Amino acid sequence: MKRTVSDILKGNKYPGRGIVTGLSPDGEKAVFAYFIMGRSASSRNRLFEAEGDEVQIKLLKAENAGDTSLILYSPVKISGKKIIVTNGDQTDTICEYLSSGRRVIEALRSRTFEPDEPNFTPRISSVFNCESKKYILSILKSADEKGSACLRQYFEYEALAGKGHLIHTYECDGNPLPSFKGEPKPLVISDSPEELSAEIWDSLDGDNKISLVVRYTDIKTGKYTQTIINKYSR
Repeated sequence: MKRTVSDILKGNKYPGRGIVTGLSPDGEKAVFAYFIMGRSASSRNRLFEAEGDEVQIKLLKAENAGDTSLILYSPVKISGKKIIVTNGDQTDTICEYLSSGRRVIEALRSRTFEPDEPNFTPRISSVFNCESKKYILSILKSADEKGSACLRQYFEYEALAGKGHLIHTYECDGNPLPSFKGEPKPLVISDSPEELSAEIWDSLDGDNKISLVVRYTDIKTGKYTQTIINKYSR
């Protein structure tokens, strides 16, 4: 049975932040989607903005923003022929390592889950290599409820036309929030960014969804089509 992203997300009140990575049905475009959700006022005080080939998270209102170290970052960056998507500032770490000739996994070994006890939010990352047509998904999460150690999991896939995978930070809603379990979830990739963005946005919980970006990048030329949806605007 072929599952869509809607089949996976619908009814899950709080999957948190999520990444979809895969290949378009025509086999010519690298595909990613990244969404964020939020329950607190500070988490909801955000939106996505495109800056060149990057995507950045910005504040809607700067006043009374509090500590923004875990909520403001660049979730999307390009390094050569690699497209990097993450849920935190490990985007920068991966770029730095790649630019010095080191590997993605080396970069992730230098990082751990977020220090937001008691949730210990996992760091999730995706790197799509347009030259090899392979992609890596990873999750760095707490090995126990005390944050005593970091469990690092890496999954490498050969991109197949019309197929992809979804990984998200939380298994579901809860207090504390339970970390994602198991392997990234296989799914089918829609024909266009407009279709995929509508499918994801309509599947996310209406109270908690905040922002979404979807991009389809031509593997040969590097040109892309992108859709950004923000629930809140300035």
